[in-house]
Amino acid sequence: MNTPSIRLGLRANWQQFALLVLVNGFVGAMVGLERTLVPQIAAEEFDLASVSVTLSFIISFGIVKALTNLFAGRNADRWGRKPLLVAGWLIGLPVPLLVIVAPRWEWIVFANVLLGINQGLCWSTAVIMKIDLVGKAGRGLAMGLNEFAGYLAMALSTVASGWIASQTALRPYPFYMGIVFVVSGLLITLVWVQETMGHVQHEAIHASTASESWGFGKIFRQVSWQNRTFFSLSQSGLVNNLNDVVIWGLLPLLALQKDLRVEQAATIGAVYLAVWGSSQLLTGPLSDRLGRKPLITGGLLLQSVGILLLALLTDYVGWLIAAGIMGIGTGMVYPTLLAAVSDVANPLWRASALGVYRLWRDSGYAFGALFGGILADLFTLQAAVVAIGLLTLTSSLVTIVLLPETLPRLSISLPEPDKRSHDASLSRPIA
Repeated sequence: MNTPSIRLGLRANWQQFALLVLVNGFVGAMVGLERTLVPQIAAEEFDLASVSVTLSFIISFGIVKALTNLFAGRNADRWGRKPLLVAGWLIGLPVPLLVIVAPRWEWIVFANVLLGINQGLCWSTAVIMKIDLVGKAGRGLAMGLNEFAGYLAMALSTVASGWIASQTALRPYPFYMGIVFVVSGLLITLVWVQETMGHVQHEAIHASTASESWGFGKIFRQVSWQNRTFFSLSQSGLVNNLNDVVIWGLLPLLALQKDLRVEQAATIGAVYLAVWGSSQLLTGPLSDRLGRKPLITGGLLLQSVGILLLALLTDYVGWLIAAGIMGIGTGMVYPTLLAAVSDVANPLWRASALGVYRLWRDSGYAFGALFGGILADLFTLQAAVVAIGLLTLTSSLVTIVLLPETLPRLSISLPEPDKRSHDASLSRPIA
């Protein structure tokens, strides 16, 4: 690819960007199939009484997706983006078929291992490629569009699968859609999606900051705990996905306790996802104007309010309202965290930094399912939901204390104890 001919920006790359948005829609739709149906399959078809065992499919999904994010981020910098995207779709091909034919619960857990790899490779790579295309300007908008597509498709898939199940059965008919999703994503990627590594090199050449070369070990330590900015972003991401387990894993079981119909439980989950997805069209570009910190701290606070309301209210309408509040909060946090990590990371190791961040973020699924499952088994489902809400509130307070503004045009006004360069500041340990 001829670097001088490359231009950065959404308008200059709108065709490839639109293709990647469509691809990410299919990625999100794959998860939407499971968000209401699999916990109910566990309870009704496999007679699983333990909440911890029921949520084991989320634990397997979260662990594998988190580790795959790390792999994708690191190797996207080494091998390129498109090969990983293709590999993700190939690994996702058997997932709907395994769920359809599964004679034992272990088959569904294994299907979610493959789904976690599919999501880690495809979603991570789609995020990285969009950031490559737009460059420094408009990252919030780019991430808003990306997450909007993924989570709106997830919401539509959730409500569609719930409706189909209510008219037929929990299996196999809803999962036929998954075959369409995975084949479509693979064909679009193979035929039309193009590699974006040339855009990374172009941005690095024209970057105004020093391009210090970091080894992966240093990147991992900085993003995980040594740098307070990266640390605050990583813990926010982990808690964000931890509290998503409330809707994905605990709500369907609460709905069974309250004798809600399967389509009602699916609708509550779909409202959360639809509000989350659609709000990112506003919150992504808003973070390019107002800054990242207000949306991250405020979003976590709103999430905690919605989760606590879900535990306190017991009626269908109240749960719809609580799910909507959670969706708004998540919509504020989700694209903004990705944009903030991209603000701080150098273009040459940005994909690796995003991989480490997404490792911690998606490990929240496993921690949330384990934490929520144990509390639900020891106490009640409502107690587990309250504990997750309080943990989310604590995360909001951590970001208020630790997180500086990362948006470049706003962060220059922040007080700096010394005038070291942006790269040098990344080596400061957490106080």
